[in-house]
Amino acid sequence: MLNKFMKRGNRKGSKSDDMAFPPNNRGSGVVASSNVVVNHASRVGVPGSGGPNATPQGGGGGGGLVVAAPPTGTVESLPLFKDVPAAERQNLFMRKLQICSYQFDFTDTLKSVREKEIKRQTLMELIEFIQSGSGKIHETVQEEMIKMVSINIFRCLPPSSHENTGVEATDPEEEEPFLEPSWPHLQLVYELLLRYVVSQDTDTKVAKRYIDHSFVLKLLDLFDSEDPREREYLKTILHRIYGKFMVHRPFIRKAINNIFYRFIYETERHSGVGELLEILGSIINGFALPMKEEHKLFLVRALIPLHKPKPVGLYHQQLSYCITQFVEKDYKLADTVIRGLLKYWPVTNCQKEVLFLGELEEVLEATQGAEFQRCMVPLFRQIARCLNSPHFQVAERALFLWNNEHIVSLIAQNRNVILPIIFEALEKNIQSHWNQAVHGLTVNVRKMFLEMDVELFEECQRQYEDKVARAKEVEEQRQLTWKRLAEVAGDDMVTA
Repeated sequence: MLNKFMKRGNRKGSKSDDMAFPPNNRGSGVVASSNVVVNHASRVGVPGSGGPNATPQGGGGGGGLVVAAPPTGTVESLPLFKDVPAAERQNLFMRKLQICSYQFDFTDTLKSVREKEIKRQTLMELIEFIQSGSGKIHETVQEEMIKMVSINIFRCLPPSSHENTGVEATDPEEEEPFLEPSWPHLQLVYELLLRYVVSQDTDTKVAKRYIDHSFVLKLLDLFDSEDPREREYLKTILHRIYGKFMVHRPFIRKAINNIFYRFIYETERHSGVGELLEILGSIINGFALPMKEEHKLFLVRALIPLHKPKPVGLYHQQLSYCITQFVEKDYKLADTVIRGLLKYWPVTNCQKEVLFLGELEEVLEATQGAEFQRCMVPLFRQIARCLNSPHFQVAERALFLWNNEHIVSLIAQNRNVILPIIFEALEKNIQSHWNQAVHGLTVNVRKMFLEMDVELFEECQRQYEDKVARAKEVEEQRQLTWKRLAEVAGDDMVTA
């Protein structure tokens, strides 16, 4: 509760790439000018002035004229679009945009109640006008609308709890998200922007002047919002922008790369990695073949290293989907992906290890024989270590790989190499693993190998028994040496 209270009261200030669109899942306090970009290292921004008398400012790619806000209580409802002649609707649209440019303090629910309701109703009217396609809005009106949207959504995000209090950072999975108090208005502004982007009346040649690189960058900055409702809208809007504005596609991919680089190598804290990966999953699905070198570099430099950060569990499902998409698009990438997984394989985090094993199964499903042979030795050395894990979920998940017919066929084709690597791990499980489920699964896998190739199995068993005998002999020799040393030391003490 203390953290939430402090957050509320202490706010800082290419055309060949086709794409498949995902389902359209969507569900104020301080005024900041449109040229404020959220600084994610410290989230420190320039504080603005809030309240009902806040000042609307220009948005879009650059600043606009500052318009003095009317005194409290003078904001009045405007007539509905249907109640005015068609020739006057553009001017009425502009006047409604001006009302929606005023910001209100949502931390006090009893403050400016009437003005907040007028703005909410006005935003709903604007959405309905755009959605109905009643008339194509003029270029000047489009510019002013993007300015109004910028004034409302581009703001300094509140600091995370550990930034605000100075206490040690906690696990991101355990933190309670901060819900934006101005969401009743913010949601409608996002809906208006979305309707504008997807509208058939929106001319991309005109709209790209206002939805430019600067606008897209600020939109990407907002993905660090802790409010999941806001991130859901941002995900849908950015994906629609990527689909409609082909000129922005390379820039958007590069900007997302930069967010990932900073997350991986500097902060390891970002609220919107999962949503960005969802967008990328759809983009990757539309990559043309043969795949560009740029896309392969993205896989190696950004996606695979995303397995490294500690909070990978928050976005692993989306990451795994992206990785699998690459392998399904180009099976030759399987070796690169598997070796990348092995590079970042967790050592002490068992839950993370279970996630990696699940992803590994999905990748192996799309792997062909030649690529499998390139990486099978280091791969099954790691799987052997997983089989002997004292954490039963890790051992069990590794044994589940043998339930997959495609993986079993790959193993059967290369059993001469694989069985000698994992035979010892199987025997150790049967002899000493504490979990009965793991023991039973191991017996089944051992039986499977026996049925595959009896001669190979018996040869591996002989080698294992010889190794155990040698190890026992070495241990006995070591004990004998220590015993002799103790006897000599005892004789020397008696003599002294």
